[in-house]
Amino acid sequence: MSVERNLIISLLKLTKEGPVLTESVNRYARIPSATARKLLGKLQNEGLVYLKSESVEVDSSMRLKLAVKAASLGADVEHISNLLCWQEFEEIAAFALKNNGYAVANNVRFKHVARKWEIDVVGCKKPLVICIDCKHWQHAIAPSVLKRIVDLQVERTRALVDSLPSISLKLECTKWSNAKFIPSVLSLMPSSFKFYDKVPVVPIFQLQDFLNQLPAYTESLKFFPKTFNSLSHNF
Repeated sequence: MSVERNLIISLLKLTKEGPVLTESVNRYARIPSATARKLLGKLQNEGLVYLKSESVEVDSSMRLKLAVKAASLGADVEHISNLLCWQEFEEIAAFALKNNGYAVANNVRFKHVARKWEIDVVGCKKPLVICIDCKHWQHAIAPSVLKRIVDLQVERTRALVDSLPSISLKLECTKWSNAKFIPSVLSLMPSSFKFYDKVPVVPIFQLQDFLNQLPAYTESLKFFPKTFNSLSHNF
């Protein structure tokens, strides 16, 4: 198990900039070539890598899945987190939302009450608007810290609701009559809380389950309703 874990950590380290030679993976992981080929074949069968004749490729969604797998094999979460970048969290969130029929906008920047705001990912699927803050924490966090994270995301979401409709923001939801804006936090690993003040705190590997269940549980979550009049549809 430790051999597979070391191989995965090597892949996360070496594929940040793109495809890497299989030989380089073997050398970095310090495992025999035959063993590396067997494990890489296993990872390919699990949909976690693309193997070519002499190289291996790992896209963003695969890197997140590899990170979770490494953690399940006992790898240090802080070390794994350091091998990932902010953009990969946002990309996998956007990918999952799009696969579930959401219109997605990344890095949504806007002004409200003379202040600049930004939300990492906004997904729109009538009548729901999910506003996601991607967090890259590397260890267990204190309840006070989580409260601050959640409060800030609630504040951002409320500001977005109040600022719409806006000429500068082309969000799908502004074409609707009504929408429910849901603040949420996405993390690499689980926290001690699945919800905080009715705001979901979702580990990345549970994002699909969250999206599947969201329509049935919306009313039990914190959300901000918004009604768009007919004039707003002209923006």
